[in-house]
Amino acid sequence: MTTFEDIYQFFQNPPPFYLNKELAVCYVLSVLLRQDSYGTELIHLLEQEYSSYRLSDTVLYSALKFLEDADAITGYWKKVEGRGRPRRMYQISPDWKSKAEELSYLWHSYADKKTLVHQH
Repeated sequence: MTTFEDIYQFFQNPPPFYLNKELAVCYVLSVLLRQDSYGTELIHLLEQEYSSYRLSDTVLYSALKFLEDADAITGYWKKVEGRGRPRRMYQISPDWKSKAEELSYLWHSYADKKTLVHQH
């Protein structure tokens, strides 16, 4: 049974919001514009920088596949210090830079607006 207390509680401490593929694509590009990255790091960075958001493996990998198929990003293997197996790193394709900036802007305007709402 829901009480008004539950309702207030929900808004005070909303459950994390899971990104859909559209948002994930824009988010991934926003990170890759700053630095090359890999799957797990992309998930952790989101939680660190936007604590009210989460990204599932499934959605992330379908976003990465979408971007790779579009030639927007390319993957390469990199051996990481102190880690057993190499990591699949992703980077933005040079001719995709301006498109990536456009999509990254969509993510920022969406997430920053939402984050501001959560802080009040």
